[in-house]
Amino acid sequence: MHTTRRVFYHILLAASCAVSLSSVVAIADSGEQLSTLKDQKSIAVTIYNSDLALIKDVRHIVLASGDFNLAWRDVSALMRPETALLRSVNHPGSIAIVEQNFNFDLLTPQNLLKKYVGQTVSIVKINPATGVESKESAIVLAAGEGVVLKMADRIETGMPGRITFENVPGNLRDRPTLVIEGIHNGHAAQELELSYLTGGLSWKADYVAELNDADDKLDLSGWVTLTNTSGTHYPNAKLQLVAGDVHRVQQEFAAPVAQRAKLAAAAVAEPMRQESLMDYHLYSLERLATIAENQTKQVALLNATGVPARKELVLAGSDYYYVSSYGDLGQKLKVNVWVQFDNKASAHLGMPLPKGILRAYKRDKAGNAQFVGEDQIDHIPKNEPVRVKLGQSFDVTANKKQTDFKQLSAGNTGNSGTNRFESAYEITLKNAKKETATVTVQEPIPGDWKIVEESHPHDKPASNTALWKMDVPAEGSATLKYRVQVKF
Repeated sequence: MHTTRRVFYHILLAASCAVSLSSVVAIADSGEQLSTLKDQKSIAVTIYNSDLALIKDVRHIVLASGDFNLAWRDVSALMRPETALLRSVNHPGSIAIVEQNFNFDLLTPQNLLKKYVGQTVSIVKINPATGVESKESAIVLAAGEGVVLKMADRIETGMPGRITFENVPGNLRDRPTLVIEGIHNGHAAQELELSYLTGGLSWKADYVAELNDADDKLDLSGWVTLTNTSGTHYPNAKLQLVAGDVHRVQQEFAAPVAQRAKLAAAAVAEPMRQESLMDYHLYSLERLATIAENQTKQVALLNATGVPARKELVLAGSDYYYVSSYGDLGQKLKVNVWVQFDNKASAHLGMPLPKGILRAYKRDKAGNAQFVGEDQIDHIPKNEPVRVKLGQSFDVTANKKQTDFKQLSAGNTGNSGTNRFESAYEITLKNAKKETATVTVQEPIPGDWKIVEESHPHDKPASNTALWKMDVPAEGSATLKYRVQVKF
């Protein structure tokens, strides 16, 4: 079986060599006019967040008056053909489209064999002793897992030698092609623009933040990572990116599966220009960029230094233990580490930030940058704070227990009535650092509640949240005690 497959692959390779370049170019019917990238004058690529892109391809094409059959080569293999629109840039209204056909069945040795099932091919063999070639006709019976050939007096599989073909079927293309039939009644020379939506192009934002020694400032750089698996390339394209959640109708489209992207990277020194677009934000690269097929490319989005930052240690609680007796709630509980900064011009930022992953670094005593955590951020408008969770503190921990619980009253079994509970808690914060640590104790308390006793004053930033700011001395501890009544 393995031998048959190896022979079949040799046949396919030979088959690919047996089709001349002139035959490939002449795939189209004699009445078909071919347009290639040589005709291209400009191309604009606008990429959205959700694997969607708008392509605007402008080419200089000479059309004869009357009916035309234009084969527009090198479109995206993942284009949505129902969105394709062809128009004349310099002579609007001079063309009318009658029919469009998207041909994405690409020329490969195996596809070529499949198209020849039921047809006659030639088998060329070489005598290993004499080196003399012999030629024999055969009918292709199957070309799936392996090739099955009907010779004049026998059936053969895995035939050694090479297969030659008379021509390439008209519906088999070497590149994805949109064939457009229409009527032209204007000037012969035209600047035609083909626009369409396609999958296979995506982008995401990545941010790198480096904290200073005091954790009160950071340097921030932003990168846009583009990935192209659309089945074609876009040379010298005007590149724009749209940040925001664009609503799309969910449908299934018949399209070939693109290959996985190969990793490559290219950087630009200048950041991207941004502007508002309806309720989204549009980022434009100030120079032309080539987006190669099966490539990942990076371009600079922003660079900011000396951004004021605030590090916060947060012990986050839960709401379940306010309506029942639980006792011990945990030993050596982890305290989360957060960093927050403001997206303002006064903080050396002040541009809408598209969603992405922010990765934070900090230099050690030897001056080497060390990774200290990452978090996903959503779209951040101008003048809004950016808050990221970097991890959990190693040196700051907490012990928490419920010291008292009682039900003050019970509601009726129906929809009316009130349940009232009173409970008390003790939280001991421990700090193994050589400097004081400030910890925010955040408790989500359900229902209608009030604090009746507390060792430290609390804040109420929201209807269901109580906050305490606790200073924990170096290599020491601090204890928070409070009693709360909850009513439902």
